[in-house]
Amino acid sequence: MKFLGLSFLAGLVSALGFAPLGMWLATLAAFAALILLIETAPTLRSALARGWWFGLGQFVLGLNWIATAFTYQAAMPAWLGWVAVVLLSFYLAIYPAAAAGLAWRWGKGGRVVLTLILAAAWIVTEWLRGSMFTGFAWNPVGVVLIDSPFVLPAPVIGTYALSGVVVLLSGLILPVLLMRGWRFLAGIVLLAAISQVPAFWWRPTDHTALAARPAIRIVQPNIPQEERWDPDVAARNFLKQPAMTGPSGHEPRLIFWPESAIPYNLDTDAEARRAIASIIGPGDLLLAGGITQAPPPPGAQFAEYNSLFVLGPGARILARYDKAHLVPYGEYLPMRPLLSAIGLSRLAPGAGDILAGPGPRTLDLPGFGRMAGQICYEIVFSGEVVDRANRPDFLFNPSNDAWFGAWGPPQHFAQARLRALEEGIAIVRATPTGISALIDANGRIVASLPQHEAGVIDTRLPPPVPPTLFARFGNLLAFAFALLLIAAAIAVRRKTR
Repeated sequence: MKFLGLSFLAGLVSALGFAPLGMWLATLAAFAALILLIETAPTLRSALARGWWFGLGQFVLGLNWIATAFTYQAAMPAWLGWVAVVLLSFYLAIYPAAAAGLAWRWGKGGRVVLTLILAAAWIVTEWLRGSMFTGFAWNPVGVVLIDSPFVLPAPVIGTYALSGVVVLLSGLILPVLLMRGWRFLAGIVLLAAISQVPAFWWRPTDHTALAARPAIRIVQPNIPQEERWDPDVAARNFLKQPAMTGPSGHEPRLIFWPESAIPYNLDTDAEARRAIASIIGPGDLLLAGGITQAPPPPGAQFAEYNSLFVLGPGARILARYDKAHLVPYGEYLPMRPLLSAIGLSRLAPGAGDILAGPGPRTLDLPGFGRMAGQICYEIVFSGEVVDRANRPDFLFNPSNDAWFGAWGPPQHFAQARLRALEEGIAIVRATPTGISALIDANGRIVASLPQHEAGVIDTRLPPPVPPTLFARFGNLLAFAFALLLIAAAIAVRRKTR
């Protein structure tokens, strides 16, 4: 039991590297402890248990924001949110357990071999976590490196392989952590110095090129979640956005509004259409989230798409993207006939479900180039955010993070930055309450608005960089890296023998 408790504690410490804390050295130390725990496990069952408890600690702390999301559903008691966090963590911890078991089973050639196998296994199991049962790719371990110099390989190998890099780095610092006296202190000072190296020093911003790029305005109206579906204030909150956008100026601009920014049907609501048309100049385009009605599936009273609209002058709809990767229980209720019969409903209000769109799509924006859309939660799925056959110039991520608590929005934002770095394209984020931002193609924050403040960002859209290796081949590179680690483990074992 002592070792299981230590595993759980190490998992809790590993979650300190995620936003908003960003203590990535703590994550490395926690994984170093996990390597020792696996190495000293007497049986495969023990190694699996230690990996599971490590994962449980990491997910319970890292996903604490989910408990807050439940407080916005009036039909459910608030305490049920923490039950949901724990139950979800029980399931998610299976993947770290599998990685630990594989490392114990095939890493019996010394600590170096075990570390290499654990890194490879972590890559594969983390990809499985993001893929199985619609996938839950939130907080891959590699995201803790976003503000460290070790994020450098991301455009080559991607996020899942970056998680393997975390394990490798943990194996490298383990000898330092086991030292005593002045050697230990010297090692800690060296690690602290490395942690201060700027993450993006190797790619300076070209401000001359930026000056010739399209003008953009990002609007953050600061609409709290408790008012999101309140009909008494819906009109007032909607009108905040045209007012903050303002009339068109002397230069065409791209205007970005958040997810669900337009709660009205533009085909039938003339007043909403006039309000929007008043701020779209002859050369402007407005990109905003809204809903599209759809035929309901069996057992549902109604259905709709969570959509992103491209609106031109006169509020005319020029193009539309429908969200493809939906949130179970948040946007649709799995096994609806059964679960609705016992009183459960999805977290977003409504008796029906949101339907899934066809997947990544590149939209042409007249006068501004090509754009990909990823609505809210979709942005966390590494390798699945753009149409590789029709590469966009930038990506728009309208979102509503207002119900994600204190930890969810900065975690969501960190993952969006990794997508920009992987794909080599800028990402624009617009949210009702933050964090709205412009991220350049190197993952750097060009401009941002803090949470719970109304404001606008006026800036220029950064250009894409040449397609990265990851942009060309996606997660095949992560699997290739995992195979390379396995080959290295075999070579080390043979040399040792």
